[in-house]
Amino acid sequence: MKKPIIVVMAAGLGSRFGGLKQMTSFGLHGEGLIDYSLYDAIRAGFERVIFIINHKIKDDFHDFIGKNMEKHMDVQYVYQELDKIPEGLLVPEGRYKPWGTGHAVLCCKEYIDAPFCVINGDDLYGRSAYQEIYKYLNASPENGEYAMVGFQLDKTLSDNGYVSRGVCKVNSDGYLDSVIELLHIISTIDGPLFTEDGNEYRKLDKETLVSMNMWGFTPDYIYYLDEMFVPFYKEAMKINPLKAEFLLPNIVGDLLAQKKSKVKVLKTKDKWYGVTNASDKPVVEQAIVEMTRQGIYPYGLWK
Repeated sequence: MKKPIIVVMAAGLGSRFGGLKQMTSFGLHGEGLIDYSLYDAIRAGFERVIFIINHKIKDDFHDFIGKNMEKHMDVQYVYQELDKIPEGLLVPEGRYKPWGTGHAVLCCKEYIDAPFCVINGDDLYGRSAYQEIYKYLNASPENGEYAMVGFQLDKTLSDNGYVSRGVCKVNSDGYLDSVIELLHIISTIDGPLFTEDGNEYRKLDKETLVSMNMWGFTPDYIYYLDEMFVPFYKEAMKINPLKAEFLLPNIVGDLLAQKKSKVKVLKTKDKWYGVTNASDKPVVEQAIVEMTRQGIYPYGLWK
């Protein structure tokens, strides 16, 4: 079996952040979050990476991330473009929003020939998350035997306002039953609280497992993406042609409901860091300084 691949989704154009998160410096020597993610991935055992990017940022991305990573990993580039859809389908007039994370991974169709891990390019997942997912994928899972890394809710919250999280319902055998999206979760001194109506807040257990879009798949998942995109497209043209998205969690949920797959929930106690808004940047920068001080990361990742 070929060694597992890591797939980095980095095609976003940063509308809420105010810039390109995947090409923003966070580290002490100008490193981006992808640098830290792949440093952890390499230590876990990954040797090959596929970057999913937008063609508009090709040269800048190569200069900031790619040319350095090419010294340490086998690197491939895939371009997520609006018109990269099955033959016979058209991009609706006025659509500028990407087709979503499922479409991003589908763009890798011709390159996926081994079990693979999918991550967001603007998230920092922590060392143990990569160790867990690599160990699972490297153990030759059968087709349809997928995995996701579950994070403790309280280790994913922001001090800069509310967040949305996919709360996981896990069966007694450790496999995923479902993911329920809660759209308004806040951190308080009494623990995490959420609201569905904007008025009444209810408590959530701080150790509740949530999905942060770190998935492990076998190559057959690409077949399902290919099979399911056209029905998604036809429905999207009816209900929301300009903004509907083909999303990884929704696709996994459909496969679970159809009993075509199982998803092993892998647990990590590492803290997750992300940058939705510009106000999150100093928090992540300070966390990296502290982790560097503790010896988790070296001073200068690639020096």
